[in-house]
Amino acid sequence: MDAHPTRHAALAAALAAVVAGCALQVPPTRTDLQRDTLPHTTLPAAWKAGGDSATPLPDAWLASFNDPMLSALVAEALAYNADLQVAAARVEQAAAVLQVASAPMLPSLGVAGTYSGKSGGGGGLNALFLNASLELDVWGRLRYGEAAAQAQSEAAQADFAYARQSLAAMVARSWFLAIEAGLQRVLVEDALRAAQELQRVAQERLRVGVGNDQAVAEAAANVGGVRDTLRQTVQARDEALRALELLLGRYPSAEIQVAQRLTPMPAPVPIGLPSDLLERRPDVIGAERRVAAAFNRVGEAKAAQLPRISLTAGVSWISSDVLVLQDRSNPGFGFGANLFAPLYQGGALQAQVEIRDAEQKQAMAEYARIAQRSFGEVENALGAEFALRDREALLERTIADNQRALELAQVQYRVGSVDLRAVEQRQLALLQVRTTLLRVQTERLAQRVNLHLALGGGFDTAPLAAMAEPRR
Repeated sequence: MDAHPTRHAALAAALAAVVAGCALQVPPTRTDLQRDTLPHTTLPAAWKAGGDSATPLPDAWLASFNDPMLSALVAEALAYNADLQVAAARVEQAAAVLQVASAPMLPSLGVAGTYSGKSGGGGGLNALFLNASLELDVWGRLRYGEAAAQAQSEAAQADFAYARQSLAAMVARSWFLAIEAGLQRVLVEDALRAAQELQRVAQERLRVGVGNDQAVAEAAANVGGVRDTLRQTVQARDEALRALELLLGRYPSAEIQVAQRLTPMPAPVPIGLPSDLLERRPDVIGAERRVAAAFNRVGEAKAAQLPRISLTAGVSWISSDVLVLQDRSNPGFGFGANLFAPLYQGGALQAQVEIRDAEQKQAMAEYARIAQRSFGEVENALGAEFALRDREALLERTIADNQRALELAQVQYRVGSVDLRAVEQRQLALLQVRTTLLRVQTERLAQRVNLHLALGGGFDTAPLAAMAEPRR
């Protein structure tokens, strides 16, 4: 029996094994990552601050506010916000880096040529060379690098998704704050008219002989104080409008038109389970992918310490009317193999492994930090929503009581049973409670937005691939 086929089969099998290379180690699974990075964090069966955990969190939270103007502003911000465009550019960069990391997995081709003439005409030395080379990824260095770039690209996409969600949340909160600032201005203007009326009454009482100069001076001082409050309120409103315009990519002129009343508070939403959070929030997913990238970078650095084997092949064509070539047969073919083994580089390769190990530890610590922060954000948003709901009910009753007390003080002042300061105090108390109520109502809306963001709920139904497409 001829042994050559068996030998050839064995050589082919060996070559296939070399080409296939060693299997890569797999990055830690999500379960392993959570166990290793959060050893002191025990997830409860339901959120401690309360809420409906039985039903998963729905997406498209922006529509729950039923505000077409707000939806239009979010769309405008997504198209023109500069910070979001920076995040989109990072996605493009990560995709290009992945392409660069994947390129060494394929053969590289190169061509070189030369042409020369001689005096008196005729041809000189002419040559054309075509070369191909392929590194055999025996130890997985190239595959680790490609896997790291892939994980980094996925992290960039997750970061972009979270940037979109954060931008939508910032626009919504800024929209509510701008509306509140306008309503606060209305409250202070009402208080100013009331103070001016009180000043007029004091002056009239002085004219008819039942008042005194002190009461008139106190009323004038009260008007001045309210005027100052109004000026501060106008400034705060302008700043809120400018902040909203900047998010939209507009010039901050404080000229944007906002609604005249706050959006009604949406109905309560299901919030899902704490165990689902780390699988849903894009920033947590991005941190998880960065851990995978760091893991693969460690493998890449370790494989860089081992020998590299490359296969080469070439085709050449040479002609000359000047030199006598030993072999004029064209074209010529050749093939070979290269071996490079790093023997000593001053400890640089081992130091590179240590750097990558430290980067992996950093990525894991960053994952733990983001995960723990996400739990805190959900619990804080839930607790704030319930507390603000109770405060709103209390403040509404307090406003009714203060309104009644002011009416009684005004009657008593007109009949002379109390002085002007009693009325001014009741006016100030009513203004403060109304201002606080408006602040609480706005904060309730903002905390609902914060809750959606903390839970990782999407404000629209756009797929992640569409999110990564930059605006042209």
